[in-house]
Amino acid sequence: MLHRRNLLKLSTLGSLASLMKLPLAYAQSEPKPDSKPRSRIVFLGTKGGPRVEMGRSNPANLIEINGTRIVLDCGMGVSHQLAAAKVPLTSLKYILISHHHSDHNLEYGNLVYNAWVAGLSTPIHSFGPKGLEDMTRTFWELNKFDVETRIADEGRPDPRALLIAKDIDADGEVLKTDDFTVTAFRTPHPPITDNFAYKFTTPDGVIVFSSDTEYNPKLAEFAHGADVLVHEALYAPFVDKLVARIKNGATLGKHLRASHTTAQDVGRIANAAGVKLLVLSHLVPGDIEVTDDQWIAAVRETYAGKIIVARDLMELSLPV
Repeated sequence: MLHRRNLLKLSTLGSLASLMKLPLAYAQSEPKPDSKPRSRIVFLGTKGGPRVEMGRSNPANLIEINGTRIVLDCGMGVSHQLAAAKVPLTSLKYILISHHHSDHNLEYGNLVYNAWVAGLSTPIHSFGPKGLEDMTRTFWELNKFDVETRIADEGRPDPRALLIAKDIDADGEVLKTDDFTVTAFRTPHPPITDNFAYKFTTPDGVIVFSSDTEYNPKLAEFAHGADVLVHEALYAPFVDKLVARIKNGATLGKHLRASHTTAQDVGRIANAAGVKLLVLSHLVPGDIEVTDDQWIAAVRETYAGKIIVARDLMELSLPV
């Protein structure tokens, strides 16, 4: 369910019931005043792609499960968006990277650095496709002068011991705690093959993030019965508008069509998976405004279930 403060943020988009295409009673539901959800998602950045512009922030998500905070993908702006969501950077415990496109990993090292200068003293464990361990070492090497100066001059702990990276090279369980399990599933994002969707099995339900992906019917099997499926989406009619604005437009347009999932195909995945709630995020194009009604109408061609179009800093609590 969406928290009341987030309903206000969405008020400019029209009534929440209309936005979601849900019954009004569902749209107005909220936690009891004395209750606090154990599991929630905060959509920190909902725009697909590496360009930094006004409007939506680049891809990043916060998943909080019984007080444990996990960041999924670190597009530019993730530190700022966490601050805007009033989440202390020092409270992060895990980072997951879906793949090594810059809009998903560009602020990976900087996020941990920013947590460190804010007072981080406990380890952050990170997981991602092959190359994450090398990226971590390289980040600290690039920032060696600053880090060692601040250790000596400001009495800070060595941050290099606080970021523990692990490469993922196969499908399966990535992380298991007393409260939740994270499972990885390889899905193609041409030309990238080391690219993982993630499933979070929590006490309050199952959340699946598709990652960037071409249309992949096997994702429906991975997400089968999920409470929430967060899936990337391409609004195909506006691709031509996007590519007309840039010099490498024709090549970019070919890439977008080959490596992302149209809204109609997202609907097919959600329908086959039988999910309770579909959330569209990592929206492409994300810097040319597609209305929520346009996104939903495209998905409605193939899916009749509950839909939300994510907005930056929108919060979704489980159970839905």
